[in-house]
Amino acid sequence: MADTDEAFVRPSTAVSDPGELLAGYLDGYRNALLRKVSDLSEAQLRQAVLPSGWTPLGLVTHLRHVDRRWLRWGFAGERIDDVWGDHDAGDPDGPWFVADTASAADVLREFREEAERCRRVIAGHALTERAVPGPRFDPDEPVPTLGWILCHLLQEYARHLGHLDVVRELTDGETGE
Repeated sequence: MADTDEAFVRPSTAVSDPGELLAGYLDGYRNALLRKVSDLSEAQLRQAVLPSGWTPLGLVTHLRHVDRRWLRWGFAGERIDDVWGDHDAGDPDGPWFVADTASAADVLREFREEAERCRRVIAGHALTERAVPGPRFDPDEPVPTLGWILCHLLQEYARHLGHLDVVRELTDGETGE
């Protein structure tokens, strides 16, 4: 995992468009997530090593839902009946829930597919464009801009990738970049 050839890929320093820069960093974090879980076994992907009980596969599921919730449902105003995905209604893990019947390959494929759908939402919109008003946001507050949402997503990914680094070190001794 710590191989410098596979370190976090950031956008080129030649990128001057802020929207391209933010979208590029978001893709860099998505790719880092996939790389950090790519060499874990199915058992390791489903193993909780922290007292909070989340698993690496649950984290992938959570971030898929976060992308969908903020970009498709929140910003674009798409009608999505269950923004946290199809999980058992009584499950305490909610957006972190991974069914025993879901393979790691399926969860990773769903993450990649959601990322692609979210890339299409971002494309063609200005950072200053405001989200579609809807149930995602407090009706008494201004809805956020795409730029605000992308900054929020970058923070979310960065924080969780740091958590994943700790889990990897406890799981197999690998350390992050």
